[in-house]
Order: sequence, then C-alpha cells, then structure tokens
Amino acid sequence: MNGQVKRAFRYRFYPTDAQEAELSRTFGCVRKDYNLALQARAEAWAQRGEQVRYAATSAMLTEWKRTEELAFLGEVSSVPLQQALRHLQAAFCNFWAKRARYPRFKSRKKSRPSAEYTRSAFRWRDGVLILAKMSEPLDIRWSRTLPDGMTPSTVTVSRDAAGRWFVSMLCEDPGVLPLPAGDSAVGIDLGLDHLLTLSTGEKIANPRHERRDRHALAKTQRALSRKHIDSKNRAKARVKVARVHARIADRRTDHLHKITTRLVRENQTLVIENLTVSTMVGNRSLARAISDAGWRKFRQMLEYKASWYGRDVIVIDRWFPSSKLCSTCGALAASMPLHVRTWTCGCGATHDRDVNAARNILAAGLAVTVCGAGVSPQRSTPGGRSATKQKSLRREP
Repeated sequence: MNGQVKRAFRYRFYPTDAQEAELSRTFGCVRKDYNLALQARAEAWAQRGEQVRYAATSAMLTEWKRTEELAFLGEVSSVPLQQALRHLQAAFCNFWAKRARYPRFKSRKKSRPSAEYTRSAFRWRDGVLILAKMSEPLDIRWSRTLPDGMTPSTVTVSRDAAGRWFVSMLCEDPGVLPLPAGDSAVGIDLGLDHLLTLSTGEKIANPRHERRDRHALAKTQRALSRKHIDSKNRAKARVKVARVHARIADRRTDHLHKITTRLVRENQTLVIENLTVSTMVGNRSLARAISDAGWRKFRQMLEYKASWYGRDVIVIDRWFPSSKLCSTCGALAASMPLHVRTWTCGCGATHDRDVNAARNILAAGLAVTVCGAGVSPQRSTPGGRSATKQKSLRREP
C-alpha cells in the first residue's frame, strides 16, 4: 500500500431555506433523470436488442432539457444529473458481471435522496464549501477536521428519512499507513448471546440497540398507524419513527467501528466465517435479532480497515463444523444440541461452546494460509434450500 486511500468524511450540515429548496429540487431532477435513462435503456433492449450506454444517455439528457415537459432539468446543476447517469452505467456493469440484480427505478418515497458533485460543481477553500447554483457556503458541523492540504474530489449531499442533512467528502487520505506487522492472530465467532467470541476466550457483549429502544419505536409506530394516509400529520409521524431508527443505527455503527478498529490494531490475522446473513434473516423468529447485531456491517468494516492497515482477513467456509470439533484433540462430536453451551470431549477437555468454535475457526484459517486453498463457500442443502448457521438459531429470551 502506498498510503494513499480514498476515504469519505461525512458531516452533518444545516441548510438555509434557499439551500434546502435548491437541494430538494436537485434531488427530484436526479431521480427523474435516473428513471428516464433506465426506462430508455430497458425499452431499447426489449424492443431492438440494443445496449444503450452512458454516452447515449448523456445525449438524451441534452434533448430532454430542450423539451417543454422536461425543461426543469436545466434549472439545476448538470453535474449531479451526469453523475446519476454514470451511477446507472455502473449499476448495469454490476448486473452484467452478476454482482448485483437488475437496476430498479428510484421511488420518491422510498429511495434516499442524494446528489453527487464533482470538482467542477463546487468550490472548496479553507474549510468553506459552496455548491453550484448557491451563493452561500454550507453550514457544516465539523465533528472532525479534514487533514491539512486535503481537497475533496467529490461531494455527495443527502437527506435521510429523519430529515437530517449530510455531506460526504471523498478524499485521498495520505494519513492511512500500514501498521507495524505482527504475528498475532485471532479467530472470531459471531453470535447473538454475545456479539463476538474470540479465540483468546474474550466475549464481547451484544448491546441489542434495537431492543433498548423497542418501546419508543413501538409507540411512534402506533401513532403512525393512526394517521390518515397522505396527511401532514402522517408525514410528521413518519419522521418521528425514522428518528428512532436513526438513533438505533447510529449507536450500532459507532459500536461496530470501535470493535473493528480495536481488532485490526491488535491482530495481524483475523479469521471469520462466511455467514449468509441474507439467508439467516429468513428465520422469522430471529430476523430482528440478527439484523440488530449487524453481522454484515461488521464484516465490511473489518475487511476495509484491514486493507487500509496491512492486516489479513481470512474467511472460512460456513459449513466448517466449528462448534462440534474438539479444539484439543480434533475429535468430531456426532451432535451438538443448541442447549449445550459447555461440553466435555472424550479426551477429557471441557469446552465452552463459543470459545471452542472461535479456536477452531482460527485453526482452520491458519491452515488455509499454509495450504493456500480453502473450501468454496457456495453450497446448499438437499432440496435447494440454504441452511442457517446452527449456533445462531437460539431464540432470544
């Protein structure tokens, strides 16, 4: 790593009435532009078998602005509209490469409004940011300062469902340098009773952020259900529900950031399982708890921070019998019921179920590094249904 990584710095800001009106108008134009281009590409393929790419949709945008019906597209900055077309092209590339599903139309009520500005559409100097079509700088609350000499390459403005405004600045951060290499390694077992169990024997508690605010969430949702459809009171109630969800999500993200940063700083090699979270949440009795744990976000954070700081993340097959394998002698138990949390092997070793699983995960990961090959994570049970990780099927009390 050369120390230059692209890093987004996200801040909250408070727009003036004029800025809010301009940004809201830009969000609407970006959504309309994206949907028009998606429709044009879909029709071209369905009717003529023709692939329409970014250059063609960019020319279409120019023609749309000249029509009386879509003349409002020319009232906002053209850069966010062009960026929306580039994002659509990237979405199709991901679809063709089978990395994502077919692009979907953006909904006014469900999609998150955002607009991306490149350097030609904003001015940045000494911590002052002025976007195109605006005369005043954004009132940004600097929770942390940008490193000296750092200039954003792109700026993305967004508004969440709770009505909060955010600006995200993408920069080349020269301050991200690999940490000193070490020889420490840790196996990580994910769970619900404890969020993480490490091969060292340490257990990290699951804060259950959603459960802590469940009463407040239920109260706001009941109030929302009593409001008339499309009324102003319903819109206000919807914002109150979104604020509770935002508070839960912020606490979860903060907790995961602290855990992943600590693990990456303390260990050279980190071994985890390839859990199929999307399949696990199909279990209706546990979907809420699994989503609240944030396993997918934990893995994402762990992987990108490891790439920043020169650490290794090894992902082993989710079918590896980590819970039933004795970490002392290697014997495999015939069965391991979910209620068994401590068990004794025939060799005389007594194991805590989760600690034993974490140690086996670590051993399997280190074996992969030595052999240079692992077991493919893509596998399904007879009948075509994916199995859910057994240890995660414990019903919460």
